[in-house]
Amino acid sequence: MNTEGLSKADVVKASAVAEQAVEELAAPEPVVAETVSEAVVEEPVVAAVEQVPAPAPLPVPGLDDSSLYIHRELSQLQFNIRVLEQALDESYPLLERLKFLLIFSSNLDEFFEIRVAGLKKQITFAREQAGADGLQPHQVLARISELAHEQVGRQYAILNDVLFPELAKHNITFIRRRFWTTKIKAWVRRYFRAEIAPIITPIGLDPTHPFPLLVNKSLNFIVELEGIDAFGRDSGLAIIPAPRLLPRVIKVPEDVGGPGDNHVFLSSMIHAHADDLFQGMKVKGCYQFRLTRNADLSLDSEDVEDLARALRGELFSRRYGDAVRLEVADTCPAHLADYLLKQFNLSESELYRVNGPVNLTRLFSITGLDSHPELQYTPFTPVIPKLLQNSDNLFNVVSKQDILLLHPFESFTPVVDLLRQAAKDPHVLAIKQTLYRSGANSEIVDALVDAARNGKEVTAVIELRARFDEESNLQLASRLQAAGAVVIYGVVGFKTHAKMMLILRREAGEIVRYAHLGTGNYHAGNARLYTDYSLITSDDALCEDVSKLFSQLIGMGKTLRMKKLLHAPFTLKKTLLDMIARETALAAEGKPAHIIAKFNSLTDPKIIRALYKASQTGVRIDLVVRGMCCLRPGIAGVSHNIHVRSIIGRFLEHTRVFYFLNDFDEKIYLSSADWMERNLDKRVETCFPVEGKKLIMRVKKELESYLSDNTQAWVLQSDGRYVRSSPTGNQNARSAQAGLLEKLTNPPLSVR
Repeated sequence: MNTEGLSKADVVKASAVAEQAVEELAAPEPVVAETVSEAVVEEPVVAAVEQVPAPAPLPVPGLDDSSLYIHRELSQLQFNIRVLEQALDESYPLLERLKFLLIFSSNLDEFFEIRVAGLKKQITFAREQAGADGLQPHQVLARISELAHEQVGRQYAILNDVLFPELAKHNITFIRRRFWTTKIKAWVRRYFRAEIAPIITPIGLDPTHPFPLLVNKSLNFIVELEGIDAFGRDSGLAIIPAPRLLPRVIKVPEDVGGPGDNHVFLSSMIHAHADDLFQGMKVKGCYQFRLTRNADLSLDSEDVEDLARALRGELFSRRYGDAVRLEVADTCPAHLADYLLKQFNLSESELYRVNGPVNLTRLFSITGLDSHPELQYTPFTPVIPKLLQNSDNLFNVVSKQDILLLHPFESFTPVVDLLRQAAKDPHVLAIKQTLYRSGANSEIVDALVDAARNGKEVTAVIELRARFDEESNLQLASRLQAAGAVVIYGVVGFKTHAKMMLILRREAGEIVRYAHLGTGNYHAGNARLYTDYSLITSDDALCEDVSKLFSQLIGMGKTLRMKKLLHAPFTLKKTLLDMIARETALAAEGKPAHIIAKFNSLTDPKIIRALYKASQTGVRIDLVVRGMCCLRPGIAGVSHNIHVRSIIGRFLEHTRVFYFLNDFDEKIYLSSADWMERNLDKRVETCFPVEGKKLIMRVKKELESYLSDNTQAWVLQSDGRYVRSSPTGNQNARSAQAGLLEKLTNPPLSVR
């Protein structure tokens, strides 16, 4: 997409997803309990589950018809487009809008590294196989290329024509070369010669210097030269790799650039002084480029004896995987772009010309400027429930009642404090913990290290293959082992994605179990950014189930029967299908039937077919799916009772909550698993019930607040488009995240 000369209005008009109002039924304002003990108890809401009568008989496709399914990669790309749309939303603070645009970049990088790379691999090895949607990999790649080129063009248009001008009004500037003053030019020259030139190693290209092996997503320059060097070489081309340790954005001192936060790009500095690197040669052109490679690990854990050692080797190889995308400056001549494509064995459709820095994610350093708090979200303090605020012993509190926390509105600190207390408590005998994404130096790992050093029996089940956290997990494994903890790498062939902790404590001569189960990771940083549930419990049956699951992960043996806990890959999927089937049977009897489910992704064909069948029978189905959704709602005779929405806001929606009306004996489950084949069939996952009328009603109200959101919701149409919701008529603006912040944080704040 050619973005040159686009105005702000043009950029908005170019939006691939129309931001138009969606008429919604008026819903009551959500009511959220401020603490566990203050949850409001109400009777089940029956009106919300009235079935929509099936329309007049029409030709209805069979449930295996490919037209009923959306390709998962195309759905994921649509999610990323919704993220980019937030950069145009003026209700967000300006630097947060920039952050959304950079998240789009980061997500797109990973999309090419993993998803596009996987599709290309299928074609390379002649393993093309259509999914439920009927599309072959080469067809999907063609559509991805079309969408990605369009959206990358929009991204740079939004950056250059909307965000940069708005930032300049607040004295935050990114000065392009053509606007450098004499003073700035002199400062850049000094900075380049002192800080950049000594570190850079340009590589001339000739038979003894073949094209270098470039690291994935690294910043590089191709330089066209004229002249003959000291050895008589005149190949005319060179490559300048920019070392990763160099900052990509450099602040200009105020005595040079004037007042405010003025910056220049590293790429501009190198471009301006490339001739310093090739003495006696004439630089005809210097153009930045970046290569994206396949970053998916090909490690087969069944074929290795030492998973950790093999993984270290794969991590090195990841930096040099097969090329999947080439980004170049939009000023790069065609013959140089073609030369680069040939070097990387890429086609023209895999070339992306950009009007700005090729590595936008390095701009994240700007989004947290201390000098501009007014351009960022208002800080908030996650609340600690009142019953925990004055308690010196969490075990005493948890022994009396379950503690349910909704992060980030409620603090993650009680989870960390529970582990810290366990590490020091002389009555605690053992701690067992799963770790997926935690960070080697996190508070959770610190507490486990302290516990091991204090003589507790500490066992950590660490998933080494958590994508892009493999290196961090290897480090934390080494750290825990050094402290004396037992470290297990999970189960061969299955990623351990379950989030659970078990503490064994001697009380009155008996061993008592305490457990934590969550929908998200043991990562205090993420707990401030992601929405997730935590349940801390001493329930005998549930804690026994957690103990059994740890035994399965750590030892050997047959699948153990659980009392309350559902777990993949054994009972979770079957139970979900059974619960959907029960609602279907109730609807067939003419009884109210309702399913509400919230998760990150819905791709499992069996689950989707079960939902279609339930819809056909009259079950009301409300889905809140943040990312990928392969189901098509609103198709007459098939999915006319299914409604799908995606919430994009300040916090990353990460909770997995499943509600079933169940003939008014309401059931709510929280889970670590999305409704994907990957999670339900190929991972170790947990799903646990919410029990007690107060907690059930609390979670239900919180879940319903997402169904009434009319400001941050995107509603999925039957043709695969997402349309942004907005208040209509006399409706009040409602945001689920804003409502939860107002109800649960201290002091009360709006989401924006």
